[in-house]
Amino acid sequence: MNTQLLNGIVIFKQVVDCGSFTEAANTLNHSKSYISGEINKLESRLGIRLLNRTTRKISLTSAGEIYYRQCQNIINDAVQVEQQLAGQQKIPKGNLRISCPVSFALAKIKPILGEYMDLYPQVVVELELNDQLVDVIADGYDLALRASEQLPDSSLISRKLTSVEIVTIAAPSYLNKWGTPRYPDELVHHRTINFRSTINQNIWQYQDEADKQTSVKVNSHLTTNSAEMELAMCKDGQGIARVPKLVLTDEIENGNLVLLFDDFQPISVDIFLIYPNRKYMPSRTRSFIDFLISKMR
Repeated sequence: MNTQLLNGIVIFKQVVDCGSFTEAANTLNHSKSYISGEINKLESRLGIRLLNRTTRKISLTSAGEIYYRQCQNIINDAVQVEQQLAGQQKIPKGNLRISCPVSFALAKIKPILGEYMDLYPQVVVELELNDQLVDVIADGYDLALRASEQLPDSSLISRKLTSVEIVTIAAPSYLNKWGTPRYPDELVHHRTINFRSTINQNIWQYQDEADKQTSVKVNSHLTTNSAEMELAMCKDGQGIARVPKLVLTDEIENGNLVLLFDDFQPISVDIFLIYPNRKYMPSRTRSFIDFLISKMR
């Protein structure tokens, strides 16, 4: 395809509409010589004369009349498309693809998603629950939510949404069999269940009331990419686990699980919104981001 196919048609139409090179130059904020040169290049590319020129006026040739009508259609179609796209930017509509960790989606997104869908009925939400890292651009997501102590470097925009408290838990059956650790550094002698991540998954950090930090390198008896499986195996007595507190319902209260190291300060993990550049962001994406931020606040 000729990359110069559309070059000059807007200037050509403006010259015809204005009736002179001078008026077209004033309207388009160009010099008369520039306008004349663009028309000459257009005629040269097409191999036809579009305008009859005299010292007093210009007029269309027969070929120019045909070309002018087609240029009108092309320009009108382009203007209409731009107006439609501008309307889409104002009114949230279309498919909104979101990637979100399973536990966070069930605990925090599920209770408010219906409200967002009622507010913006023209948005079709595609919510993929996935505890693994996704490539937002390559996989075609509008945005992703991710829990992390530290995000890898990226050209994407990341914005902290909220924080979730991480707790250390074990089942009574495990503690009866293997004993109850009183301090975090005792974890090296215990079976642990780990959530698979890319950053320091075997390093568990704690902070006491005096702000002294302790890092413990645990030996995982089981590693999984599912927070639900991690919790289920912990309840089954297979090891000690660290989980987001939001995945727990009443397991601590009813005695199915025991909270460990409760005299240490809670460790939190941040939840981030991750999305491409803010420039030209679709209104469906912006509306969901604003909605989440207002609800999490």
